[in-house]
Amino acid sequence: MNEPEDYRKRLLQERETLLQQGENTSADRRPVELDQQSVGRLSRMDAMQVQAMAKASEQRRHARLRKIDAALKRIDEDEFGYCVACGEEIAPKRLDLDPTVPRCIDCAEG
Repeated sequence: MNEPEDYRKRLLQERETLLQQGENTSADRRPVELDQQSVGRLSRMDAMQVQAMAKASEQRRHARLRKIDAALKRIDEDEFGYCVACGEEIAPKRLDLDPTVPRCIDCAEG
């Protein structure tokens, strides 16, 4: 997989999956109701823990979406596959592992 359009397809597919996951878990991120009569204290604590985990997952999804959007922009601008720091080519195997990486291995380590 070394063609920018192959990476674009992969990135768009991952983007769509992440957006769908966000929609599917929106209920888990809603505020937890304080109703001691219908929900016990431990059940409410469990619900709050589920809510916190769902919010953390949503933050990770948004961070990944930002990386995907940046990679798609680099594809559109014919800059994909080149390090944003030094301008050298990013190793194809590195891009195959994660097409959102913006830096070559030397600049990423530095």
